[in-house]
Amino acid sequence: MPQSNAFPSAVPATPARPGDDIDALFSQHGVRDVECIFPDISGYPRGKLMPAESFLEGGELRICQAIPMQAVTGDYSYNPVFPDSDPDVRLLPDYATVALAPWSSVPRAVAIHDCLELDGSLCQFAPRSALKNVLAQYAALGLRPVVAPEIEFYLTAPNADPTQPLQAPVARGGRAEVGQSAFSLNMLNELAPFWNEFRDACRTLGIATDTWIHEVGATQYEINLLHGDAVAVADQAFLFKYAAREIALKHGLNAVFMAKPLAASAGSSMHLHISVLDAKSDNVFSLADGSASPRLAHFIAGLQAYLPELMLMLAPNVNSYRRYVSGSQAPVNLQWGHDNRTTGLRVPASGPAARRIENRVAGADANPYLAMAASLAAGLQGLQEQLAATEPLAGNGYDSAHSLPRSMEEALQKMQHSRVAQAFFGEKFVTGYCAVKALELASFQSEISPWERRFLLPQV
Repeated sequence: MPQSNAFPSAVPATPARPGDDIDALFSQHGVRDVECIFPDISGYPRGKLMPAESFLEGGELRICQAIPMQAVTGDYSYNPVFPDSDPDVRLLPDYATVALAPWSSVPRAVAIHDCLELDGSLCQFAPRSALKNVLAQYAALGLRPVVAPEIEFYLTAPNADPTQPLQAPVARGGRAEVGQSAFSLNMLNELAPFWNEFRDACRTLGIATDTWIHEVGATQYEINLLHGDAVAVADQAFLFKYAAREIALKHGLNAVFMAKPLAASAGSSMHLHISVLDAKSDNVFSLADGSASPRLAHFIAGLQAYLPELMLMLAPNVNSYRRYVSGSQAPVNLQWGHDNRTTGLRVPASGPAARRIENRVAGADANPYLAMAASLAAGLQGLQEQLAATEPLAGNGYDSAHSLPRSMEEALQKMQHSRVAQAFFGEKFVTGYCAVKALELASFQSEISPWERRFLLPQV
C-alpha cells in the first residue's frame, strides 16, 4: 500500500509566462479578462477574474487555502485540519487549458489552475491535486491510466421555487416532452438553439466529445468524451459541466447534473471507462495473444474491495443515493460481468487494445477529478495486492444483494475509517473532505421535508 507521504513535493516546472500562441489568441480575439478557475470539492468552478495583460505577464494569484473545500451550502468546516490563520495558496495556470470562454458576453478566456502551497507543493485539499497524486503512483510503476467518461444530465425549465419539482421545458412543437424516448433523434433535435451553441462551445474549449444521445428520461441526454490522460479528461469534464450550465441559462434552461433530479425518472450517471497502459503503451489488461490478463481481474478486485470505502467520492451528496435503484440500470452492488449493464462493473466487448473496465457507480453529480482518483486508487490497490475478483456474472446483477452504501451517512463513516483513503489521499484531505461532507449532511438533516408535513402532520 502506498504511503500517505508519497506525494510529489512540487508540481512540474511551468513557464513563468504563457507562450506566443496564447499571446496571439488574446490579441486576435481582443481578450479582456481571464477566468482563473479551479474545481472545488464539488467540481464547481471557483477562482478570480484577472486582466488579460496581467495573465500574459505571469502575474501571481493567491487564494485562501480553505476555498477548495467550500461546502455546497457556502459554509466552511472549522475542523482543526484547516489552520485558523487561513493561509494563502498560489494559483498556477495550466497553460494547456487556456481557451476562449464561450459563455461570456465580452471577449474573455478561461484557464484551469492548480492550487499550490507557498512552498511549491500541491495543496492536498484541491481535487486536481488528489488526482495528480494518484497518477504519480501509477507513473512510479511505469503505468499510465486512460479514462473516458460518459456524462448524463437533464435540461429543464427554470425552477424559481426549489420546493417544486423540476419540469421539462417547452420544445419546438410548443409542448414539453413526455414519456421515454431513449435514442430518439427527433428528441435529440429538440431545443436545437441550445445544442448548436453548446456543440460550438465544446469545440472552442477543446472538449473532445464522441457520441451525443437522448437518454431515457424526458429531456435527459448523454454525451461521451473521448478517452485520454486522466487529468486532461477530468479538465474537459469540468469545463463541460461549466459550459452546459452557462449556455443553458442563456437559453432559458437549466442544465441539471444531480444524480436523481426527478423522483419518477431515470437518474444521471457519469460512467468511467478505464484502461491502463505500460511504458510501451500496451494495454496491461490484455496479454500478447489477445486474451484478458490477470491484471484485469486484479484491478476489478480492487474496485470491488475498496470502492465502498471511497464511495463518498463517487456519490458525494444526499441525493446521490436515490439513484441506486434495482432495475434502473444504476448499480446496487459491485458485481462484474462481460457486457452486462446490470452490474456495477462492466467489461465491454472490445478488441485487446481497447479492453477496459466501465465503472458504472459514479453519478453525474460527482466531481470528475475525485471520481477518477477514487476509481484509479482502488484499482491500483487491487493490482498491487494481486487481489482475486469474483466470478463474472452472466445473469441479472439486481438479483444479488444491494451491497453499495445506502446513504451519505454510511459512506461518510466508511471513508472516515478507510485505510486506503488515508494512504492514497493523505490524512489532511480525508479529514477535511469528510468534515465538509458532515457539515453538508447536518445541513440537510436540519430541514423538514414536504413528506414529513404531508403524512406526519395530520396523523401523528
